[in-house]
Amino acid sequence: MSVTAPRGFRATGVAAGVKESGALDLALVAADPAGPVSAAATFTTNRAAAAPVRLSQAHLRTTGGRASAIVLNSGCANAATGAAGDAAARTTAAAVAAGLGVAVETVLVCSTGLIGIQLPLGRVEAAVPGLVSRLGTGREDGGLAAEAILTTDTHRKEVVVEAAGFRVGGMAKGAGMIAPNMATMLAVLTTDAHVAPDVLAESLRRAVRASFNELTVDGCTSTNDTVAVLASGLGDAVAPDALTEALTSACADLAFQLAEDAEGTTRVARVHVLGAKSDADARRAARAVAESNLVKTSLYGADPYWGRIVSELGASGAAFDLDRVRVSYGETLVFERGTEVAHDRDAAARYLSAPVVEVSCDLGLGTAHATVLTTDLGPGYIEENMRTS
Repeated sequence: MSVTAPRGFRATGVAAGVKESGALDLALVAADPAGPVSAAATFTTNRAAAAPVRLSQAHLRTTGGRASAIVLNSGCANAATGAAGDAAARTTAAAVAAGLGVAVETVLVCSTGLIGIQLPLGRVEAAVPGLVSRLGTGREDGGLAAEAILTTDTHRKEVVVEAAGFRVGGMAKGAGMIAPNMATMLAVLTTDAHVAPDVLAESLRRAVRASFNELTVDGCTSTNDTVAVLASGLGDAVAPDALTEALTSACADLAFQLAEDAEGTTRVARVHVLGAKSDADARRAARAVAESNLVKTSLYGADPYWGRIVSELGASGAAFDLDRVRVSYGETLVFERGTEVAHDRDAAARYLSAPVVEVSCDLGLGTAHATVLTTDLGPGYIEENMRTS
């Protein structure tokens, strides 16, 4: 189960006709019983934010962090769609609110798909009554919702985290346009923890910072990124740190699933930077390596060419001393004290052929460290993105 695993939630997904293929494309996650519960969300930093992002931000401000439901469509981003797009987001929220018998400002709206395409609002409105009537609390109900939000993803992305006295469930989508500060992604988390909106918001921010914000695939930030959480309050009252830990665990699991299923990906890499002078330097250096197309193509080719890594570290802007740097692929040290270290290159290449690899860079200047999750870059990504998709 995913979003229906915690107590107090129903979910489902239907085919509304947003996707011409007839695949599931409209999902709903709702509090059960109906009515607003504690809610929080983080959104894209892209200034071209889509209509549903702006509407959901406004609704959370109006309610002071309370929501009854989240409705999500795939197949159309409803971004860069002008006044008609704003109206479509509002109308979608109103239709769901009417179906559930809740206030419209307690409905959050998410969309994902192509930018610049108008949402087929008539089809969405016509599908809402059936969507509401099909809401359920079972495993498959959550699975239908997770299926309905997919675009170029190849499979559902779901998670459940068991904690002391409460549970966290989640679903996500995302395969391309994935950069730090979230990704082309939608994620919905649910929990039965008893928690106030402000505490929930801070826990979510911390969880996202340590998970989705440390993931990069192609360095592109979408117009629609949203991570939202609803808390039914049917479980125990929880300490903020315990809630943050559980949310972080759920988000990190979903972030790894996004990386594994990224467009054209054949392997996932964790780039670790150790020994940095500051936390900011550690993150800066790790992202420079993780986002380098030269490094990413080396990963695709399972080529342990440390020169590209050292170059990116030196260009990152982090404090750097070439003679102090150490670079390793897994357990194999390949660079130290300003020059290559004798090593078994074939063994390193075999290691880099695995589906999940570790690249470690010790700057030798301090104690700060950071890890960024990334993927390789090969022809599969180009094939997917060389045309509108």
